[in-house]
Amino acid sequence: MRYALYFSPAADHPLMKTASRWLGRDAFTGEAFATPDVAGLSVEEVHALTADPRRYAFHATLKAPFELAEGKTEAALIEAFEEFAATTEAFDIPNMIVGQLGRFFALVPDRVYPELQDYAARIVEDFEPFRAPLSDADIARRKPETLSPQHRDNLMRWGYPHVMDEFRFHMTLSGQVPPEQAPAMRAALEPRFAEFINRPLSINGIALFVEPARGADFIAHRWLPLTPASEIRKTAS
Repeated sequence: MRYALYFSPAADHPLMKTASRWLGRDAFTGEAFATPDVAGLSVEEVHALTADPRRYAFHATLKAPFELAEGKTEAALIEAFEEFAATTEAFDIPNMIVGQLGRFFALVPDRVYPELQDYAARIVEDFEPFRAPLSDADIARRKPETLSPQHRDNLMRWGYPHVMDEFRFHMTLSGQVPPEQAPAMRAALEPRFAEFINRPLSINGIALFVEPARGADFIAHRWLPLTPASEIRKTAS
């Protein structure tokens, strides 16, 4: 089993419902949905282009999937998870857009926000004691010879290339889309997610997802709200 710390909207949030229907699976309920129609693409093409994010479910990675370190238990991880949520202040990403990371489409911030970067870095560091070292096979799957020096250093230090200064918040909506299909994909995504773009996204919760066995679908194991800023200030005073 592997665990992962994600940002995810709550199970009943409209963004979660919209994204789950787009990807074809709800990680909270296990419900499956028919592949949506996209002008200019066949149903088979859309199903294939959403296959990877469908398995991982709708989320933004904060602490990438990891096996538990020797001597660590799920109960201890959940206790730390609960403590983190209880002592961490909710905040907003000021503006979200439909963007691309390479050939992947995702909901992303319109720019880099330091508060978000610091939040993600804290999660990577705080939960590092629970992460078992990567196996040689896991390292090889990341093709370290193709990574930049910084990404390679992050992989060896933190188990994932895209952390710390290399972190970019993204909620994946597709696999790699060939350039000739990208206009149709964007034309489908922007109206579908119009209610959630060009406006803030509240980072008001944290999710613990699990992969029951390698290659299985990720499922939402726990979701907890972060603490409102007013309560953090009240506790501090």
